[in-house]
Amino acid sequence: MVTREHDVIRRWAEGRNAQPATIEGTEREGRLGVLTFDFPGWREGGRLKPVSWDEWFHTFDLRALNFIYQEQLSDGRQSNFFRTESPDREDG
Repeated sequence: MVTREHDVIRRWAEGRNAQPATIEGTEREGRLGVLTFDFPGWREGGRLKPVSWDEWFHTFDLRALNFIYQEQLSDGRQSNFFRTESPDREDG
């Protein structure tokens, strides 16, 4: 599924006890880098930096990103799969 709706994204993350974060070392010119979530029990090599929802969504909107996500795995268990992607991205 794909959305840009803040409420949908926040509900999805909070339903998984995930907190908004960025990956340290990916910042540019003082702006947040890669947007991600900190899921309980999972760490990106200790490189996750917590950010506020306001910061996360400000960057999300500034970049005009889409939130691509999955609710459930094929076996019915809850899925934590997501990614953010620019609709203007050129694959090439």
